[in-house]
Parts: sequence; C-alpha cells; structure tokens
Amino acid sequence: MKIGKVIGNVVATRKDERLVGYKLLIIREMVPDGTGSLQSVEGAVGTSVVVDLVGAGVGEMVIFCSGSTARASAGDGRAPIDGAIVGIIDTVDVY
Repeated sequence: MKIGKVIGNVVATRKDERLVGYKLLIIREMVPDGTGSLQSVEGAVGTSVVVDLVGAGVGEMVIFCSGSTARASAGDGRAPIDGAIVGIIDTVDVY
C-alpha cells in the first residue's frame, strides 16, 4: 500500500463496461521527505487514475494499492483496475 493525495476527478462517459459505477480519481503519490513530513512525487510517474472504493474526495490523503491487489479489492477481479483507494487517512506520523 502507498500514501497519496487526491488531486482531481476523472469523468469518462465511454469506458469499459466493467468500470461502470466506479468513481475515478486522480491521485499523486506521497513519500517521506526525511524531515518528518510527506512530499509529493512530481511528474507523471507520481500521478495515477484510481478507482475510489471508500468515498474519498479532492484534497484528502488516502491509502491506495495497485496491480492485482487493487483488482481484488474492487470485487470479482475481472475489472481492468490497476489502482484502488482502500482507505482515507486521518493522521500520519513520520519519524
């Protein structure tokens, strides 16, 4: 699992039928910066479109997973999902 921040929404009126009903969000991965804080991973490598399984919103810090773990989290494992939000973070302590 990884930490991310929701930075936007994705609306796709035409998509794979197995994605119908899922809310899609854009997240930016966050990593410890060595000073006890988190910083965003900049650029395309740190940004992903993920399925929201927990009702997250823009600006919230979240826990997300990717790959087969994301597909399994979303249900039957057949949907073309590579990333899923599985938790909303209340606090983070980095030491």
